[in-house]
Amino acid sequence: MSDFWNTATLQKWFAAAEAWLRDDVLVVANLIQLGGVLAALIVARLATPAARRGCARLKSRVGAGGWVARALQEFDDNLLPIIWLAIQWPMYLLASGTPLGGKPIEVTVSLLAAWVVIQFTSILIRDPALRRTAAILAWTVAALNIIDLLDPLIDALDRVAVDLGGFRLSVLVVIKGLILFAILLWLALFFSQSLERRLSASQRLSPSVRVLFGQLSKIILITVAIVVALASVGVDLTAFAVFTGALGVGLGLGLQKVVGNLFSGVLLLIDRSIKPGDVIVVGDTYGWINFMGARYVSVVTRDGTEHLIPNETLITTPVENWSYSNNLLRLRIPIGISYKSDPHKAIALVLEAAKEVARVLDEPKTVVLVTGFGDSSVDLEVRIWINDPRNGISNVKSEVLLRVWDKFHAAGIEIPFPQRDLHIKSNEADFSAGPSGA
Repeated sequence: MSDFWNTATLQKWFAAAEAWLRDDVLVVANLIQLGGVLAALIVARLATPAARRGCARLKSRVGAGGWVARALQEFDDNLLPIIWLAIQWPMYLLASGTPLGGKPIEVTVSLLAAWVVIQFTSILIRDPALRRTAAILAWTVAALNIIDLLDPLIDALDRVAVDLGGFRLSVLVVIKGLILFAILLWLALFFSQSLERRLSASQRLSPSVRVLFGQLSKIILITVAIVVALASVGVDLTAFAVFTGALGVGLGLGLQKVVGNLFSGVLLLIDRSIKPGDVIVVGDTYGWINFMGARYVSVVTRDGTEHLIPNETLITTPVENWSYSNNLLRLRIPIGISYKSDPHKAIALVLEAAKEVARVLDEPKTVVLVTGFGDSSVDLEVRIWINDPRNGISNVKSEVLLRVWDKFHAAGIEIPFPQRDLHIKSNEADFSAGPSGA
C-alpha cells in the first residue's frame, strides 16, 4: 500500500498524463473532432423538445401499462443521448479512413451506444432506484473500458490493501464483493418474490403454509447469497464459521426479543393456530389478520387501524381466534322491557326482529332469554349467530336493536329507563317552644 503513495509513482503518473494531453488531445485533428462532437450535442439538444412532444403523443395512444409503455418511457427519458448518437454515428462513419478520423468521435459514439444499450437493458429491473444505480455502475465500467482506463484502475485498487492474518483485503476485493453481493441479493429477492406469488396463487395450500414456505425460501436464498459472495472474494468460511458462532452468542444476548419473535413466527406458521384472514382478539385489539411477517403480525381493525403485534405476544398471551375451527360467532344483546309489558309478546317480537336481519343465521337458532328482574326493567337477552365476524359485530347489533325498537313501539311495549322515588319525611317534634325551664 505504501508503493501506491510513493512520490516516484505519482510523478510517473503525472508525466504520463502530460504526455497523453500533449500527444492525443492538443492535436489539430482531435480538436476538430471535439468541435464536431460539441456541434452534434448542440443540435441534439435543440431537437429534443420536439421529439419529446411526439413521444408524449405516442405514449398517450399506447396507454400506461405493459412493457411497451415502459420501453416508451425509457425512450423518452433518454431522448437526448439517442438523438445525439443518431447524429454522431454518421459523422463517425464519414470521418473513418480520413485524416479527421480518430479517437474523440469513436469514444463518444462508443460511450453513447453503451449508455443507450444499458438503459434499455435495465428495464428488466422494476425498482427505479435499483435500476438507476445498476445502469450507472454498468456504464461507468463500460466507459472505463472504452477509454482504456479499466485495467490501470483495477491494478491501482488492488494495490491499496491490508493484510488480515493470512487474508489480503484490498479495495478491489471489497468492491467486487459488494457488487457481487448486491447482484446475488437482488436475484435472491427476485426468486423469493416469484415463489411467493406462485404460492399465493395455489389453492391446494393453506394460507399459513404459503406464508411459511415463502418466508423460509427468502431466508434460505439470502443466506446462500451471503455465503456465495463471501466465498467468491476468498473469505475462509471455516474461520468465518467460528467468528459467526461467537457473534451469534453476542447477538443472541442482545437481540433476544428479535430472535424470539422470529422463532415465534415460525411456530405460528407450523401449528397454524392463526393464519391470514382469521378474526382474532388480542387484549383490546379486535380485527382480522392481514399479513404474517417474520417479526410481527398485521391486524386490521374495522376502523382501518393497522396494529403490528409481535409474534411473541401471540405465543405468550391469550388470543381469541373467532375463525380457528369455523367462522360461527354468537353475539349477546341485552334488552330491557317495562314491568307493565308482556314478556311473552316481547320475546316473540325480538325473534321476529332478529330474523329480519340478513346477517343473522337461521341455524344455529336465535334464542331470547329472561336473564333477571332489574330495578326498573325485566331483563332480556337475545343471542344471535353470525358467520362473518370480519364484517363487524357492532353494526349487526345496531341493526337488530333498531328493528326491536320499531316493533316495540308499534306493539306498545315500553322500554323503561331508571327512575327514583324521593320520599320526604317531616319531623313531628314541636320546635316552637323554647328550651325547658326557660
